[in-house]
Amino acid sequence: MIFDLTIFCTSLFVGFAAGRLGDKWGGHLNAPHHWIYGLFLIVAGAAFTEHTAGIAALGFGIGHFVSDLDDFLHFRIYGPDEPHQWKFWSIK
Repeated sequence: MIFDLTIFCTSLFVGFAAGRLGDKWGGHLNAPHHWIYGLFLIVAGAAFTEHTAGIAALGFGIGHFVSDLDDFLHFRIYGPDEPHQWKFWSIK
């Protein structure tokens, strides 16, 4: 139980960090927004929560999804990010 919680929380932070850094260095690319990848990982992880990899995928997916929450709320699916001041902990 403690091990699974540690894996989940670590994956959650790593997913958020990867998403925020991807926003900084890949936000100019004409590609799908990364909340979509987070959603796929949430679904895959939820299907396999009895395995450690499923718990890690669920945590990473949630973190990745939350890191691009503004684009999800405005239903931006594809294309570069709008110009904005980048902040690591910022959720607009």
